[in-house]
Amino acid sequence: MNSTEACIALNMIRGMGPVRLRRLLDVFGSPERILLARASQLREVENVGPETADSIARWEETVDLPAELRRIADFGARVLTLDSPDYPTYLREIHDPPIALYIWGAWTERDRTGIGVVGSRQSSHYGTESAKKLSYQLAYAGVTIISGLARGIDTAAHLGALAAQGRTVAVLGAGFHHLYPPENRALAEKIVENGALISEFSMEVEPDRQTFPMRNRIISGMSRGVLVVEAGANSGALISANQAIDQGRNVYALPGQIDRPTSIGSNRLIQQGAKLVTSASDILQDLDLLIPEEPVPRHPAPRSGQLAGDEKTVFEALGETEISLDDLVAKSSLPSHKVTSSLLTLEMRRLVKRLPGQYFIRIS
Repeated sequence: MNSTEACIALNMIRGMGPVRLRRLLDVFGSPERILLARASQLREVENVGPETADSIARWEETVDLPAELRRIADFGARVLTLDSPDYPTYLREIHDPPIALYIWGAWTERDRTGIGVVGSRQSSHYGTESAKKLSYQLAYAGVTIISGLARGIDTAAHLGALAAQGRTVAVLGAGFHHLYPPENRALAEKIVENGALISEFSMEVEPDRQTFPMRNRIISGMSRGVLVVEAGANSGALISANQAIDQGRNVYALPGQIDRPTSIGSNRLIQQGAKLVTSASDILQDLDLLIPEEPVPRHPAPRSGQLAGDEKTVFEALGETEISLDDLVAKSSLPSHKVTSSLLTLEMRRLVKRLPGQYFIRIS
């Protein structure tokens, strides 16, 4: 067993976490030696209680490491640990960096210049379009957009970066075998082509209320700063903003209408000292980068007459009025995954607009 495999096993043990791992490494020196330690030795380490000590000492009874390694290989992913030279630099510096970082795609040196973009899942049209525009401008200037693949603002942020042919990274609140939300699988596959999906959870971990706040600290930890586009009073995006502050990152916020519930949190962040953002240049000034005043697509968007295959079928099924995803699947007679994949491509080509509630409409 090598160090990476030992970290994968430790990451799968119930009750283990990055802070406990650090204390155990101070005593035992390596992940492999931790797994070989007796329960009595483990109990002597500060804040490692008897239950966690017993779980570590008996790890082979609950962790099927060979099966996990096969799942990782079959999926085409890889795992970074704190000893890996290409482990994200800024993430390594936070208080509780992940024990194991599962990566599908490629994390590159240029991704060090990244901005987290977060906001409400129940976003308004204003919030969605603003997230796309700002992410497009930032990605066009060479900034990697880091978000969480969730509905609403996260989805818009990833789409904006992809439309600029820039890099984007999605941090998941589940293992790779449980991509969430399921309708964003096509988007996830697009992201992997020019970015990465990242998770600290083993392959079979399902999303729950605890995994998403854990995910948020990685978004902020990997970023130079966090932009909150739209957030309600109790939005998870505010967790990301608070974690960014704790990690010493810059916090930016887009002002919203004062009568919208989804603007309460982001407007309050501005009151508390977050930098008000009206364009990408407000962020790029802090990063010492420049942005073209009027960024344009590197390749002109194709006309609808140039479409073929599934994309043409889906486009023709769209009307001049909004249509739900379910109705579009029925009208096009295509499987849902082909419809969502085609919609994503059409949206990136500026032929289709996504509306709140999974509705779509042609762009004239």
